[in-house]
Amino acid sequence: MAGKAVWHGAALMVALGMGVAGAGIGVAKVAHGGLAISKAIAAAVANPARPEADRSRDGARKPAELLAFARVHPGMKVGELLPGGGYFTRMLSKTVGETGSVYAWIPETASARSVANFKVVPDVDYTNVSLVRGKTFSAPEKLDLVWTSQNYHDLHHNGGSAEPTNLAVFAALKPGGLYFVTDHAARKGSGTGDTDAMHRIDPDFVKAEVEKDGFKLVGESHVLANPKDDHTLSVFKIHDQTDQFVFLFRKPAK
Repeated sequence: MAGKAVWHGAALMVALGMGVAGAGIGVAKVAHGGLAISKAIAAAVANPARPEADRSRDGARKPAELLAFARVHPGMKVGELLPGGGYFTRMLSKTVGETGSVYAWIPETASARSVANFKVVPDVDYTNVSLVRGKTFSAPEKLDLVWTSQNYHDLHHNGGSAEPTNLAVFAALKPGGLYFVTDHAARKGSGTGDTDAMHRIDPDFVKAEVEKDGFKLVGESHVLANPKDDHTLSVFKIHDQTDQFVFLFRKPAK
């Protein structure tokens, strides 16, 4: 695919060689911007086993739209970087289903509190989810998709570098595999200057960094954009009301 076009909904799936009708997963409804929400995704979001604290955030976080944008579907092998409390892990699990797998990676340097906060493993409702620990991201099999939400900036905390993780993601993906990244937007041109104090990162910096590490940007969504956010506050002061970027990168097929 030439260039860095902004794709939305079903058009993105067709552009990536997977039309909605050809996905074999059914379409439950059409939402934001013509985005096709599959029955598997709709059921995963509506799953009554999800904690109420998670469900209460759905209006702001728009999980169905994001899962559809990343074309998550049954049978996929998915890796999740820094899953936090498992907000997306649970929905990824139910969307990929019994024939799919989710590998949630928490670095071995993470605090005991961070690990304890991830309560998806063990859980009888999410038996296709495995917790992976290690110095760098990895999975026991090649992946179709690697997903990270609101945490990419953490890779740059205290002067850290995201490059080792990006390269590990690249190695873990199948040829043509996808890398989904969404995070809190920082001021344009700020680079990584706001990652520590405000937990934000410059979207243009992320694009350039991930592409430098071998990926191609194939999709961008504005579903989480908030023009009222002036990028001057810590995300913990406005939580899910931040202006957020949503990118989909692809590992070259050859």
